[in-house]
Parts: sequence; structure tokens; C-alpha cells
Amino acid sequence: MSIEEQQAFAELQVWQQEMQRPPSFLNRFSRRVQTRLNALLPERVHQAITAAIKHMVRGVLFGSTHTTAQPLAGASLAEREKAVRARIRDYRTMATAEGAVTGAGGFLLGLADFPLLLSLKLKLLFDVAALYGYDVRDYTERLYLLHVFQLAFSSQHTRNETYRRLASWETYRHTLPTDVHEFDWRTLQQEYRDYIDIAKMAQLVPVIGAAVGAVANYRLIEQLGYMAMNCYRMRHFAAADARLAQV
Repeated sequence: MSIEEQQAFAELQVWQQEMQRPPSFLNRFSRRVQTRLNALLPERVHQAITAAIKHMVRGVLFGSTHTTAQPLAGASLAEREKAVRARIRDYRTMATAEGAVTGAGGFLLGLADFPLLLSLKLKLLFDVAALYGYDVRDYTERLYLLHVFQLAFSSQHTRNETYRRLASWETYRHTLPTDVHEFDWRTLQQEYRDYIDIAKMAQLVPVIGAAVGAVANYRLIEQLGYMAMNCYRMRHFAAADARLAQV
């Protein structure tokens, strides 16, 4: 491996340990509290939120296949990751500006931040996938992106389970539902909502909303980019190992 690949592999190993770490006492306590709070919401509210997120995500998932560049071919891992980091910086800048504007605009604009930021996150994942050489026109690749998204914005308990699926993706992909409607949207929306609730609710507060929105969006895009890079690194090195095993 090149020096860049050795460094990427070392960073991947650290990340893999993080993803397999068991939930801490605070993680378990927070999960119990959030579960009880979710239980207080009427079922029709859960169904409405799930449906809203499902339609937003599906719209971006299937719409972005027409706007995403062709998979980058013939590039080294170092070249791909240089391009990926630049793309993450671009989206981070856009999300920071969007969070500041909507945070400063009061309650109604603050609410508009949710779908705008969600669209930026998913579009970033499409671009990252293409830069690592994967074709998002493939249905299973779009489901892979949903798993990366869930990994980035979920509790440690769900993160452990999602990581195991991603770590054995080439086997797991054959068990995926053929219909996107069968995806576990309920878990996705609850985990995502619970993960960002505090930061995004603070964005609706007058005076501090702009600063909170900018910082929160910056960190959320940074978190997603970090997760996506390591997920695709994991696939890169797994594919390299498979090729060596065939020699």
C-alpha cells in the first residue's frame, strides 16, 4: 500500500473500533428516556413524521440519480479522497450558510432548515459515492447510502447494528427488500430526529438561532462526511482483500 493508503487504513481501524464500541451508561440512559418520550406521542404523529421523512428522502434519492456525476474511474484512493474532502468542504460551507440564514429568520425559516439540510446531506452522499467509483443508479447503492446516513445519525445501539450490516454489505445486499417502501423508515426517522433534536430546536430560539444553526449544520455535515469516507474505505479495502484472495 502507498503511504496515503496506509494512513487511510489506520484511520479506518480506529473508526471501526468506535463503531463497534458497546453503548455507554449515558447512551443507554438517553435511549431509555427518548424511548419513553416517543411513547408519549400519538401513533398518528409518528406515522405523519415517518411519512414526511420517507417522501423527502425518496424524492432526493431518486431525483439525485439524474444530477449526480458518473462514477469516477481509474483514480487512486488518494485522488478520490482528495476530491471527497473538497466536496465535503463545499457542502459544509453551504450548510453553514443555510443554517445561519434560517436560524436568523425566526421560527418559520427555522422549520424550513430541516428539509433543506436533509437534501444537502443526501446529495453529499451521492457525490461521495460517485467519487469512490460507485454507481448510484444501482438500487442497492442507494440503500447503502441510507445505511450510511443511519449510521451517522443514530444512537450507539442502532449504530452497532447498522455497522454490522455495512461491514458485510456484499452478503447483506442480497437480503435487501426489492421495494424501497419496505425499508425501516420508522427507525430511520426516530433515530435521526432524536439525534438532532436538541441542536435544531435551539436554532429556533431568537437571537442565538443564527449562530446555533451555523455551528450545528457545520458539525452535522462534518459528521456525515467522516462516516461516509470510512464506510467507503471499508469497501475499498474489503474489495482489495477479495482480489488478493483470488490470485
